Amino acid sequence: MISSSDDFLPAEDLVYGYKQLWQVERVHRDLKHTVDVRPMYHRLDDRIRSHVLLCWLALLMIRVAENETGQTWRQMRDLVAPIDVGRHATAHGEVWQVRPLTEEQKALFQALKVDRPPHYLKIVTPTRKTA
Repeated sequence: MISSSDDFLPAEDLVYGYKQLWQVERVHRDLKHTVDVRPMYHRLDDRIRSHVLLCWLALLMIRVAENETGQTWRQMRDLVAPIDVGRHATAHGEVWQVRPLTEEQKALFQALKVDRPPHYLKIVTPTRKTA
């Protein structure tokens, strides 16, 4: 049940106000937990503004990604977490190779319009020393 001290406020406005309150609380919770904002002790105004701007940009990126994919940030994070890189070193050099992506991971990158990581990140061949 929603209550208000204003008897003349339409029910739609009350519901909209509570929805906005819920969204503000979600932003605060996401800043603390998802973006992992911790207390920062800045003294200079420029550093404080920069820190707030970076937090805001991170939250904006999260919301855009959620709107583009229809998934929560946690779901996307859990989907890409298994993507890792293997380094294979031999006497002939080394190869840095990304684990093959699943169809769900490929779909996520496509929905976000982000290039998938290449299968081979780096191939290094040893340089020969000349005498």
